[in-house]
Amino acid sequence: MRSVHATAPLGAPPDRFNMAAHVLAPAERLADKNALQILRPNGAERWSYGRLMAAVRGAGTGFLEAGLKPGDRLLLRLGNTPEFPVAFLGAIAAGIVPVPTSAQLTTGEITKMAAQIAPAGVVAGEGVALPEGVARVIPEEVLRGFEALAPCDYALGDPNRLAYIVFTSGTSGSPRAVMHAHRAIWARQMMHEGWYGLTEADRLLHAGAFNWTYTLGTGLMDPWSVGASALIPGAGVAAEQLALLLKRFDATIFAAAPGVYRQILKHHERLALPRLRHGLTAGEAMPVSVRNRWNATSGTQIYEALGMSECSTFISGAPARPAPEGTMGYPQEGRQIAVLGPDLAPVERGEPGELAVHRSDPGLFLGYWGAEAETAARFSPDGAWFRTGDTVAMAEDGAIAYLGRGDDMMNAGGFRVSPLEVETVMARAPGAGEVAAVEIPAGPEASIIALAFTGTATEADLTAHAGEHLARYKQPRAFRHLPSLPRNPNGKIDRRAIRADWPALARR
Repeated sequence: MRSVHATAPLGAPPDRFNMAAHVLAPAERLADKNALQILRPNGAERWSYGRLMAAVRGAGTGFLEAGLKPGDRLLLRLGNTPEFPVAFLGAIAAGIVPVPTSAQLTTGEITKMAAQIAPAGVVAGEGVALPEGVARVIPEEVLRGFEALAPCDYALGDPNRLAYIVFTSGTSGSPRAVMHAHRAIWARQMMHEGWYGLTEADRLLHAGAFNWTYTLGTGLMDPWSVGASALIPGAGVAAEQLALLLKRFDATIFAAAPGVYRQILKHHERLALPRLRHGLTAGEAMPVSVRNRWNATSGTQIYEALGMSECSTFISGAPARPAPEGTMGYPQEGRQIAVLGPDLAPVERGEPGELAVHRSDPGLFLGYWGAEAETAARFSPDGAWFRTGDTVAMAEDGAIAYLGRGDDMMNAGGFRVSPLEVETVMARAPGAGEVAAVEIPAGPEASIIALAFTGTATEADLTAHAGEHLARYKQPRAFRHLPSLPRNPNGKIDRRAIRADWPALARR
Protein backbone atom coordinates (compact mmCIF):
# COMPACT_ATOMS: atom_id res chain seq x y z
CA MET A 1 0.00 0.00 0.00
CA ARG A 2 1.31 3.44 -0.92
CA SER A 3 1.94 6.13 1.71
CA VAL A 4 -1.00 8.37 0.88
CA HIS A 5 -3.71 9.36 3.35
CA ALA A 6 -6.83 11.06 2.02
CA THR A 7 -10.09 11.65 3.87
CA ALA A 8 -13.22 13.57 2.95
CA PRO A 9 -12.15 17.22 2.56
CA LEU A 10 -13.40 19.93 4.85
CA GLY A 11 -16.31 21.86 3.37
CA ALA A 12 -15.50 25.22 1.80
CA PRO A 13 -15.94 28.49 3.73
CA PRO A 14 -18.62 30.99 2.59
CA ASP A 15 -17.89 32.92 -0.59
CA ARG A 16 -17.83 36.17 1.41
CA PHE A 17 -15.62 35.54 4.39
CA ASN A 18 -13.48 37.34 6.96
CA MET A 19 -11.12 35.56 9.32
CA ALA A 20 -11.75 37.92 12.27
CA ALA A 21 -15.51 37.63 11.82
CA HIS A 22 -15.18 33.83 12.00
CA VAL A 23 -13.10 34.02 15.20
CA LEU A 24 -15.59 36.37 16.87
CA ALA A 25 -18.76 34.66 15.60
CA PRO A 26 -19.74 33.49 19.14
CA ALA A 27 -19.19 36.94 20.67
CA GLU A 28 -22.71 38.35 20.38
CA ARG A 29 -24.30 35.20 21.80
CA LEU A 30 -21.73 35.03 24.62
CA ALA A 31 -21.19 38.76 25.21
CA ASP A 32 -20.92 38.43 29.01
CA LYS A 33 -18.82 35.24 29.07
CA ASN A 34 -15.09 35.41 29.80
CA ALA A 35 -13.26 35.24 26.48
CA LEU A 36 -9.84 35.95 27.97
CA GLN A 37 -8.29 35.85 31.41
CA ILE A 38 -4.74 37.11 31.97
CA LEU A 39 -3.55 35.12 34.95
CA ARG A 40 -1.34 36.03 37.88
CA PRO A 41 -0.96 34.25 41.21
CA ASN A 42 -2.88 37.04 42.96
CA GLY A 43 -5.76 37.31 40.48
CA ALA A 44 -6.72 37.77 36.85
CA GLU A 45 -7.59 40.48 34.35
CA ARG A 46 -10.80 39.49 32.56
CA TRP A 47 -12.04 40.33 29.08
CA SER A 48 -15.60 39.42 28.17
CA TYR A 49 -16.53 38.44 24.64
CA GLY A 50 -18.38 41.75 24.38
CA ARG A 51 -15.28 43.75 25.29
CA LEU A 52 -13.07 41.66 23.01
CA MET A 53 -15.35 42.29 20.03
CA ALA A 54 -15.50 46.04 20.80
CA ALA A 55 -11.70 46.24 21.08
CA VAL A 56 -11.09 44.31 17.84
CA ARG A 57 -13.62 46.18 15.72
CA GLY A 58 -12.63 49.51 17.30
CA ALA A 59 -9.02 48.76 16.38
CA GLY A 60 -10.12 48.19 12.79
CA THR A 61 -11.76 51.63 12.78
CA GLY A 62 -8.70 53.21 14.35
CA PHE A 63 -6.33 51.74 11.79
CA LEU A 64 -8.49 53.03 8.93
CA GLU A 65 -8.74 56.49 10.51
CA ALA A 66 -4.94 56.49 10.91
CA GLY A 67 -4.65 56.33 7.11
CA LEU A 68 -4.17 52.60 6.55
CA LYS A 69 -6.02 51.06 3.62
CA PRO A 70 -7.28 47.53 2.97
CA GLY A 71 -4.39 45.46 1.64
CA ASP A 72 -1.73 47.50 3.46
CA ARG A 73 0.77 45.54 5.56
CA LEU A 74 0.83 46.47 9.26
CA LEU A 75 3.85 45.33 11.26
CA LEU A 76 3.07 44.32 14.84
CA ARG A 77 5.88 45.14 17.27
CA LEU A 78 4.17 44.44 20.58
CA GLY A 79 5.19 42.67 23.77
CA ASN A 80 3.34 40.12 25.86
CA THR A 81 0.07 42.07 26.16
CA PRO A 82 -3.54 41.49 25.04
CA GLU A 83 -3.13 44.36 22.57
CA PHE A 84 -1.28 41.89 20.34
CA PRO A 85 -4.29 39.72 19.39
CA VAL A 86 -6.53 42.82 19.37
CA ALA A 87 -4.28 44.49 16.77
CA PHE A 88 -3.95 41.27 14.77
CA LEU A 89 -7.69 40.62 14.53
CA GLY A 90 -8.56 44.33 14.26
CA ALA A 91 -6.40 44.69 11.18
CA ILE A 92 -7.90 41.58 9.57
CA ALA A 93 -11.44 42.76 10.38
CA ALA A 94 -10.78 45.93 8.37
CA GLY A 95 -9.05 44.15 5.47
CA ILE A 96 -5.54 45.26 6.52
CA VAL A 97 -2.78 42.61 6.53
CA PRO A 98 -1.11 42.24 9.96
CA VAL A 99 2.44 40.91 10.22
CA PRO A 100 3.11 39.58 13.74
CA THR A 101 6.76 39.42 14.82
CA SER A 102 8.69 38.42 17.92
CA ALA A 103 9.41 41.24 20.39
CA GLN A 104 12.87 39.72 20.89
CA LEU A 105 14.09 40.76 17.43
CA THR A 106 16.79 43.43 17.29
CA THR A 107 16.59 46.64 15.27
CA GLY A 108 18.81 45.15 12.58
CA GLU A 109 16.78 41.96 12.33
CA ILE A 110 13.38 43.66 12.14
CA THR A 111 14.64 46.32 9.69
CA LYS A 112 15.76 43.56 7.32
CA MET A 113 12.42 41.78 7.61
CA ALA A 114 10.38 44.96 7.16
CA ALA A 115 12.27 45.74 3.96
CA GLN A 116 10.82 42.57 2.42
CA ILE A 117 7.17 43.51 2.93
CA ALA A 118 7.26 47.36 2.90
CA PRO A 119 4.77 47.88 5.76
CA ALA A 120 2.53 50.96 5.63
CA GLY A 121 2.72 51.24 9.41
CA VAL A 122 3.93 49.77 12.69
CA VAL A 123 2.06 49.20 15.94
CA ALA A 124 4.72 49.90 18.55
CA GLY A 125 4.95 48.54 22.08
CA GLU A 126 7.08 50.33 24.63
CA GLY A 127 10.68 49.14 24.61
CA VAL A 128 10.28 46.92 21.53
CA ALA A 129 12.82 47.49 18.74
CA LEU A 130 11.33 49.16 15.66
CA PRO A 131 12.47 48.97 12.03
CA GLU A 132 14.28 51.91 10.56
CA GLY A 133 12.55 53.95 7.86
CA VAL A 134 8.85 53.28 8.57
CA ALA A 135 7.07 56.62 8.92
CA ARG A 136 3.63 55.69 10.33
CA VAL A 137 3.94 54.45 13.93
CA ILE A 138 0.90 53.75 16.11
CA PRO A 139 1.94 53.54 19.79
CA GLU A 140 0.39 50.84 21.95
CA GLU A 141 -1.33 53.42 24.19
CA VAL A 142 -3.07 54.86 21.11
CA LEU A 143 -4.19 51.37 20.13
CA ARG A 144 -5.78 50.93 23.55
CA GLY A 145 -7.87 54.03 22.93
CA PHE A 146 -9.30 52.54 19.73
CA GLU A 147 -11.55 50.32 21.87
CA ALA A 148 -13.88 53.31 22.38
CA LEU A 149 -14.33 53.93 18.65
CA ALA A 150 -17.34 52.83 16.63
CA PRO A 151 -16.97 49.24 15.35
CA CYS A 152 -15.64 48.79 11.85
CA ASP A 153 -17.59 46.75 9.33
CA TYR A 154 -16.04 43.38 8.58
CA ALA A 155 -14.26 43.47 5.21
CA LEU A 156 -15.87 40.43 3.60
CA GLY A 157 -14.51 38.87 0.43
CA ASP A 158 -12.90 35.87 -1.22
CA PRO A 159 -11.66 33.45 1.49
CA ASN A 160 -8.58 32.81 -0.68
CA ARG A 161 -7.33 36.40 -0.49
CA LEU A 162 -4.38 37.41 1.70
CA ALA A 163 -5.24 37.82 5.41
CA TYR A 164 -1.90 37.92 7.28
CA ILE A 165 1.82 37.26 6.97
CA VAL A 166 4.15 35.45 9.37
CA PHE A 167 7.92 35.12 9.15
CA THR A 168 9.74 31.81 9.30
CA SER A 169 13.46 31.06 9.13
CA GLY A 170 14.51 30.29 5.58
CA THR A 171 17.10 27.73 4.54
CA SER A 172 18.71 30.54 2.53
CA GLY A 173 19.55 32.37 5.75
CA SER A 174 16.96 35.13 5.36
CA PRO A 175 13.58 34.95 7.12
CA ARG A 176 10.79 34.24 4.66
CA ALA A 177 7.47 36.06 4.67
CA VAL A 178 4.74 33.38 4.62
CA MET A 179 1.39 34.57 3.22
CA HIS A 180 -1.82 33.06 4.60
CA ALA A 181 -5.36 33.41 3.32
CA HIS A 182 -8.50 34.15 5.33
CA ARG A 183 -9.43 30.47 4.85
CA ALA A 184 -6.53 29.47 7.17
CA ILE A 185 -8.81 29.93 10.19
CA TRP A 186 -11.49 27.79 8.55
CA ALA A 187 -8.93 24.99 8.15
CA ARG A 188 -8.10 25.08 11.86
CA GLN A 189 -11.45 23.39 12.53
CA MET A 190 -9.68 20.14 11.63
CA MET A 191 -7.56 20.56 14.77
CA HIS A 192 -10.52 20.97 17.13
CA GLU A 193 -11.29 17.25 17.16
CA GLY A 194 -8.11 16.00 15.48
CA TRP A 195 -5.84 17.41 18.21
CA TYR A 196 -7.51 19.46 20.95
CA GLY A 197 -10.82 17.78 21.69
CA LEU A 198 -12.00 21.39 22.06
CA THR A 199 -15.53 22.43 23.09
CA GLU A 200 -17.31 25.63 24.18
CA ALA A 201 -17.09 24.46 27.81
CA ASP A 202 -13.27 24.34 27.81
CA ARG A 203 -10.88 26.68 29.57
CA LEU A 204 -7.62 26.42 27.61
CA LEU A 205 -4.47 27.69 29.32
CA HIS A 206 -1.61 28.36 26.90
CA ALA A 207 1.75 28.97 28.54
CA GLY A 208 3.18 31.06 25.68
CA ALA A 209 3.34 34.82 25.31
CA PHE A 210 0.61 36.67 23.39
CA ASN A 211 3.03 37.51 20.58
CA TRP A 212 3.98 33.89 19.77
CA THR A 213 2.03 32.56 16.78
CA TYR A 214 1.56 29.20 18.55
CA THR A 215 -0.26 31.10 21.33
CA LEU A 216 -2.17 33.25 18.84
CA GLY A 217 -3.65 30.20 17.09
CA THR A 218 -3.93 27.43 19.68
CA GLY A 219 -4.26 29.62 22.76
CA LEU A 220 -6.57 32.38 21.53
CA MET A 221 -8.24 32.21 18.13
CA ASP A 222 -9.25 28.54 18.28
CA PRO A 223 -10.89 28.78 21.73
CA TRP A 224 -12.66 32.02 20.72
CA SER A 225 -13.98 30.53 17.48
CA VAL A 226 -15.90 27.88 19.49
CA GLY A 227 -16.87 30.14 22.42
CA ALA A 228 -14.40 28.67 24.94
CA SER A 229 -12.33 30.69 27.43
CA ALA A 230 -8.65 31.44 26.76
CA LEU A 231 -6.29 31.67 29.75
CA ILE A 232 -2.85 33.28 29.30
CA PRO A 233 -0.25 33.77 32.08
CA GLY A 234 0.65 37.42 32.59
CA ALA A 235 4.11 38.75 31.81
CA GLY A 236 6.65 37.63 34.37
CA VAL A 237 4.81 34.51 35.56
CA ALA A 238 7.43 31.81 36.14
CA ALA A 239 7.08 28.19 35.00
CA GLU A 240 6.94 26.93 38.58
CA GLN A 241 3.80 29.04 39.12
CA LEU A 242 1.86 27.49 36.23
CA ALA A 243 0.66 24.48 38.23
CA LEU A 244 -0.97 26.85 40.72
CA LEU A 245 -2.66 28.77 37.89
CA LEU A 246 -3.89 25.58 36.22
CA LYS A 247 -5.62 24.55 39.43
CA ARG A 248 -6.80 27.95 40.67
CA PHE A 249 -8.40 28.92 37.36
CA ASP A 250 -9.91 25.50 36.55
CA ALA A 251 -8.03 24.93 33.29
CA THR A 252 -9.37 21.95 31.36
CA ILE A 253 -6.71 21.90 28.61
CA PHE A 254 -3.06 22.98 28.93
CA ALA A 255 -0.92 23.89 25.90
CA ALA A 256 2.82 24.50 26.05
CA ALA A 257 6.15 23.75 24.40
CA PRO A 258 7.95 20.65 25.77
CA GLY A 259 10.42 22.80 27.71
CA VAL A 260 7.60 24.29 29.80
CA TYR A 261 6.39 20.85 30.86
CA ARG A 262 9.98 20.02 31.81
CA GLN A 263 10.29 23.19 33.93
CA ILE A 264 7.02 22.50 35.76
CA LEU A 265 8.15 18.97 36.60
CA LYS A 266 11.42 20.28 38.04
CA HIS A 267 9.41 22.01 40.79
CA HIS A 268 6.56 19.55 41.41
CA GLU A 269 6.67 15.88 42.36
CA ARG A 270 2.87 15.68 42.30
CA LEU A 271 0.26 17.74 40.43
CA ALA A 272 -3.31 17.83 41.72
CA LEU A 273 -5.27 19.20 38.75
CA PRO A 274 -8.81 17.84 39.06
CA ARG A 275 -10.29 19.84 36.16
CA LEU A 276 -7.47 19.24 33.68
CA ARG A 277 -8.47 16.79 30.95
CA HIS A 278 -5.22 16.68 28.97
CA GLY A 279 -2.21 18.63 27.69
CA LEU A 280 -1.12 19.71 24.20
CA THR A 281 2.37 20.30 22.83
CA ALA A 282 3.99 21.35 19.55
CA GLY A 283 6.96 23.29 18.23
CA GLU A 284 9.62 20.66 18.96
CA ALA A 285 9.70 16.96 19.76
CA MET A 286 8.42 15.99 23.20
CA PRO A 287 11.00 13.75 24.98
CA VAL A 288 9.48 10.44 26.01
CA SER A 289 10.88 10.85 29.53
CA VAL A 290 9.08 14.19 29.99
CA ARG A 291 5.82 12.78 28.64
CA ASN A 292 5.98 9.77 30.97
CA ARG A 293 6.80 11.90 34.02
CA TRP A 294 3.92 14.30 33.26
CA ASN A 295 1.49 11.40 32.83
CA ALA A 296 2.57 9.90 36.16
CA THR A 297 2.70 13.20 38.03
CA SER A 298 -0.55 14.74 36.78
CA GLY A 299 -2.61 11.69 35.82
CA THR A 300 -3.29 13.26 32.38
CA GLN A 301 -2.06 12.59 28.86
CA ILE A 302 -0.19 14.90 26.48
CA TYR A 303 -1.18 15.03 22.81
CA GLU A 304 1.50 16.17 20.37
CA ALA A 305 1.19 17.79 16.95
CA LEU A 306 3.49 18.31 13.98
CA GLY A 307 3.14 21.36 11.77
CA MET A 308 4.96 24.29 10.26
CA SER A 309 4.47 27.97 9.51
CA GLU A 310 3.25 27.17 6.00
CA CYS A 311 0.39 24.93 7.19
CA SER A 312 0.12 25.10 11.00
CA THR A 313 -0.38 21.62 12.55
CA PHE A 314 -1.77 18.79 10.45
CA ILE A 315 -0.44 15.57 12.10
CA SER A 316 -1.45 14.93 15.71
CA GLY A 317 -2.55 12.61 18.43
CA ALA A 318 -5.91 13.41 20.03
CA PRO A 319 -8.10 12.28 22.92
CA ALA A 320 -10.34 10.47 20.43
CA ARG A 321 -7.36 8.86 18.69
CA PRO A 322 -4.10 8.81 20.66
CA ALA A 323 -0.81 8.47 18.80
CA PRO A 324 0.67 4.96 18.83
CA GLU A 325 4.00 4.75 20.65
CA GLY A 326 6.87 6.02 18.53
CA THR A 327 4.67 8.17 16.27
CA MET A 328 3.44 11.78 16.14
CA GLY A 329 -0.14 10.67 15.51
CA TYR A 330 -2.41 10.64 12.46
CA PRO A 331 -3.27 13.09 9.68
CA GLN A 332 -6.21 15.13 10.90
CA GLU A 333 -9.59 14.33 9.40
CA GLY A 334 -9.94 16.27 6.14
CA ARG A 335 -6.21 16.31 5.31
CA GLN A 336 -4.51 14.78 2.27
CA ILE A 337 -0.99 13.66 3.15
CA ALA A 338 1.68 11.69 1.27
CA VAL A 339 5.19 10.40 1.93
CA LEU A 340 7.31 10.94 -1.19
CA GLY A 341 10.46 9.19 -2.33
CA PRO A 342 13.40 10.66 -4.30
CA ASP A 343 11.31 10.38 -7.48
CA LEU A 344 8.56 12.42 -5.72
CA ALA A 345 6.13 9.49 -5.98
CA PRO A 346 4.53 8.04 -2.82
CA VAL A 347 6.64 5.32 -1.21
CA GLU A 348 5.31 2.05 0.20
CA ARG A 349 3.96 2.23 3.73
CA GLY A 350 6.69 1.75 6.31
CA GLU A 351 9.38 3.23 4.05
CA PRO A 352 10.94 6.62 4.93
CA GLY A 353 10.34 9.60 2.70
CA GLU A 354 9.53 13.30 2.64
CA LEU A 355 6.23 14.38 4.22
CA ALA A 356 4.02 16.32 1.80
CA VAL A 357 0.67 18.12 2.04
CA HIS A 358 -1.73 18.34 -0.91
CA ARG A 359 -2.02 21.83 -2.35
CA SER A 360 -5.82 21.68 -1.92
CA ASP A 361 -5.47 21.84 1.88
CA PRO A 362 -7.35 25.00 2.99
CA GLY A 363 -4.70 25.69 5.63
CA LEU A 364 -1.80 25.71 3.18
CA PHE A 365 -0.09 29.05 2.63
CA LEU A 366 -0.49 31.23 -0.45
CA GLY A 367 3.26 31.45 -1.01
CA TYR A 368 6.33 33.40 0.09
CA TRP A 369 5.98 37.17 -0.36
CA GLY A 370 7.95 38.33 -3.38
CA ALA A 371 9.52 34.90 -3.92
CA GLU A 372 7.55 33.07 -6.59
CA ALA A 373 10.48 30.85 -7.62
CA GLU A 374 11.18 29.79 -4.04
CA THR A 375 7.49 29.06 -3.54
CA ALA A 376 7.38 26.89 -6.67
CA ALA A 377 10.49 25.01 -5.56
CA ARG A 378 8.67 23.77 -2.45
CA PHE A 379 6.10 21.91 -4.57
CA SER A 380 6.39 18.72 -6.58
CA PRO A 381 6.90 19.29 -10.35
CA ASP A 382 3.21 18.71 -11.05
CA GLY A 383 2.31 21.28 -8.38
CA ALA A 384 0.17 18.78 -6.44
CA TRP A 385 2.21 18.36 -3.26
CA PHE A 386 3.83 20.86 -0.89
CA ARG A 387 7.11 19.37 0.33
CA THR A 388 7.71 19.98 4.04
CA GLY A 389 11.35 18.91 4.30
CA ASP A 390 10.48 16.52 7.16
CA THR A 391 11.46 12.87 6.85
CA VAL A 392 8.77 10.48 8.11
CA ALA A 393 7.36 7.00 7.68
CA MET A 394 3.65 6.12 7.43
CA ALA A 395 2.46 2.96 9.16
CA GLU A 396 -0.19 0.65 7.70
CA ASP A 397 -2.88 2.38 9.79
CA GLY A 398 -1.76 5.85 8.66
CA ALA A 399 0.17 6.85 11.81
CA ILE A 400 3.20 9.06 11.08
CA ALA A 401 6.62 8.47 12.68
CA TYR A 402 8.87 11.54 12.58
CA LEU A 403 12.45 10.69 11.54
CA GLY A 404 14.04 14.15 11.33
CA ARG A 405 14.58 17.12 9.06
CA GLY A 406 15.86 16.73 5.52
CA ASP A 407 17.99 19.85 5.99
CA ASP A 408 20.04 21.47 8.76
CA MET A 409 17.26 23.59 10.29
CA MET A 410 17.60 23.99 14.05
CA ASN A 411 14.94 24.13 16.75
CA ALA A 412 15.30 26.64 19.58
CA GLY A 413 12.50 26.47 22.13
CA GLY A 414 9.89 25.81 19.48
CA PHE A 415 11.25 28.30 16.93
CA ARG A 416 12.78 26.93 13.74
CA VAL A 417 16.06 28.72 13.08
CA SER A 418 18.20 28.56 9.95
CA PRO A 419 21.91 27.90 10.60
CA LEU A 420 22.71 30.23 7.71
CA GLU A 421 20.95 33.14 9.43
CA VAL A 422 22.98 32.60 12.62
CA GLU A 423 26.20 32.06 10.66
CA THR A 424 25.73 35.23 8.57
CA VAL A 425 25.51 37.32 11.73
CA MET A 426 28.23 35.54 13.70
CA ALA A 427 30.73 35.64 10.80
CA ARG A 428 30.73 39.44 11.17
CA ALA A 429 32.10 39.20 14.72
CA PRO A 430 35.74 40.38 14.80
CA GLY A 431 38.04 37.39 14.89
CA ALA A 432 35.30 34.82 14.32
CA GLY A 433 36.90 33.27 11.25
CA GLU A 434 34.74 30.64 9.57
CA VAL A 435 31.66 29.64 11.55
CA ALA A 436 29.06 26.85 11.55
CA ALA A 437 25.88 26.76 13.63
CA VAL A 438 24.37 23.44 14.69
CA GLU A 439 21.77 22.14 17.13
CA ILE A 440 23.26 19.85 19.82
CA PRO A 441 21.80 17.99 22.83
CA ALA A 442 22.03 19.80 26.16
CA GLY A 443 21.02 16.72 28.14
CA PRO A 444 18.51 13.93 27.57
CA GLU A 445 15.53 16.31 27.27
CA ALA A 446 16.75 19.52 25.65
CA SER A 447 18.91 20.93 22.88
CA ILE A 448 20.67 24.24 22.21
CA ILE A 449 22.23 26.15 19.32
CA ALA A 450 26.00 25.81 19.24
CA LEU A 451 28.69 27.51 17.14
CA ALA A 452 31.94 26.08 15.81
CA PHE A 453 34.49 28.73 14.74
CA THR A 454 38.06 28.88 13.42
CA GLY A 455 39.19 32.40 14.33
CA THR A 456 40.89 34.11 17.27
CA ALA A 457 37.79 35.50 18.98
CA THR A 458 37.03 34.41 22.53
CA GLU A 459 33.77 32.85 23.69
CA ALA A 460 33.01 36.08 25.54
CA ASP A 461 33.52 38.09 22.32
CA LEU A 462 31.16 35.86 20.38
CA THR A 463 28.55 35.81 23.15
CA ALA A 464 28.53 39.62 23.28
CA HIS A 465 28.22 39.88 19.50
CA ALA A 466 25.31 37.44 19.46
CA GLY A 467 23.58 39.35 22.25
CA GLU A 468 23.75 42.57 20.27
CA HIS A 469 22.70 41.28 16.84
CA LEU A 470 20.48 38.21 17.32
CA ALA A 471 17.16 37.62 19.07
CA ARG A 472 17.77 35.64 22.24
CA TYR A 473 16.29 32.40 20.89
CA LYS A 474 18.75 32.50 17.95
CA GLN A 475 21.88 33.04 20.06
CA PRO A 476 24.45 30.21 20.34
CA ARG A 477 24.80 28.84 23.89
CA ALA A 478 27.93 26.75 23.34
CA PHE A 479 31.12 27.37 21.36
CA ARG A 480 33.98 25.21 20.06
CA HIS A 481 37.17 26.32 18.32
CA LEU A 482 38.28 24.16 15.37
CA PRO A 483 41.41 24.47 13.22
CA SER A 484 39.12 24.19 10.18
CA LEU A 485 35.49 23.33 9.49
CA PRO A 486 34.74 19.87 8.06
CA ARG A 487 33.35 19.93 4.53
CA ASN A 488 31.65 17.42 2.26
CA PRO A 489 32.99 16.44 -1.20
CA ASN A 490 31.15 19.42 -2.73
CA GLY A 491 32.97 21.84 -0.44
CA LYS A 492 29.94 22.66 1.70
CA ILE A 493 30.14 22.79 5.50
CA ASP A 494 29.35 19.35 6.92
CA ARG A 495 27.15 20.30 9.85
CA ARG A 496 26.19 16.68 10.40
CA ALA A 497 29.83 15.86 11.12
CA ILE A 498 30.10 18.77 13.54
CA ARG A 499 26.98 17.61 15.38
CA ALA A 500 28.23 14.03 15.53
CA ASP A 501 31.70 15.07 16.79
CA TRP A 502 30.52 17.67 19.31
CA PRO A 503 30.70 15.36 22.36
CA ALA A 504 34.27 14.42 21.39
CA LEU A 505 35.14 18.07 20.84
CA ALA A 506 33.85 18.88 24.32
CA ARG A 507 36.33 16.40 25.84
CA ARG A 508 39.37 17.88 24.13
